[in-house]
Amino acid sequence: MATVLSSSLLGWLRCFEAAARHSNFTLAARELCITQGAVSQQVKQLEQWLQRPLFLRTPRALVVTPDGERLRFVLRESFQAIEGTLTQLRRQDHAGPIALSCSPSFAMRWLTPRLSEFFRDHADIGLRVYGEFHALDRTRMVRDGIEAAVRFDPGGYADLKARQFLDEWLLPVASPAFVAAHPELRTPRDLRGAMLLHDVSPWDGAGEFAEWRRWLAHAGVEVPDFEQGHRFNLSQLAISAALTGQGIAMGRTALVLEDIETGRLVDLFGVHVRSEASYYFVSAHGQSPQVATVEEWLVAEGARFEAQRGRVLDLAPARPAPAARRRATRRQG
Repeated sequence: MATVLSSSLLGWLRCFEAAARHSNFTLAARELCITQGAVSQQVKQLEQWLQRPLFLRTPRALVVTPDGERLRFVLRESFQAIEGTLTQLRRQDHAGPIALSCSPSFAMRWLTPRLSEFFRDHADIGLRVYGEFHALDRTRMVRDGIEAAVRFDPGGYADLKARQFLDEWLLPVASPAFVAAHPELRTPRDLRGAMLLHDVSPWDGAGEFAEWRRWLAHAGVEVPDFEQGHRFNLSQLAISAALTGQGIAMGRTALVLEDIETGRLVDLFGVHVRSEASYYFVSAHGQSPQVATVEEWLVAEGARFEAQRGRVLDLAPARPAPAARRRATRRQG
């Protein structure tokens, strides 16, 4: 006898899939905008209907049973296929511009200056860029109608199509005027907390001082009271403060390479540290040909930028030398 997919059964399955993906009823409830008790109750009803457990409920986590794993795999593939088809059907009669949600600082400093080439080569594709950096998952993209996004973060998009198109390196930068005013800055050990400019939101969920902590740990330096410096919620704001001589920002190469090339900013110590975050092109499954074109263009642009970056910077993370500091001083003079 065929199983009838009633509205109740579909609701149970949706709650189970979200709970299995998160291994947590509370996170599943937050995603589905219902209570934790409702998720737990619907999963229990599904288990009673199937007459078998789908989770082992331990004090610390939900553990999916082998039967639950079978069901989770089928549901994941099915929901992705349904969402992809719905997305394509919605766009068949819609030839409007693509909405690209993009990390704001990256949009301003890296993406926007390159868009003229994209529009020249792809005049038939409209593209609207929105500065946003909130975390994304499949449910949010479908609910908000986000066709594609660029995010700077550590990745881990389990339920979306995500492709890294550019890695990132961290390096402290300051204006030539700031360097000239602080001749004591010869090695990272000369840094003081009040000099530092912080982007407290490098990505959604990052610690306030994640980038400076990572760079200082690599350099083997502890800066007393390093949290005293000025704080900003965008990397671009911290870089702008550095450009006006207000302190030392933790630069990302995609955002500061041009300023280093032109001499507006100084690569202070020549110590470059690989960031734990990269730039990802994120889209739901079943992307349109236009979205696929944007993805391929970004991959090609990322490769060109990496080649340019390699010509400008020595990305071997070596220990700083006083000579690097002397070269920076000569450049500003």
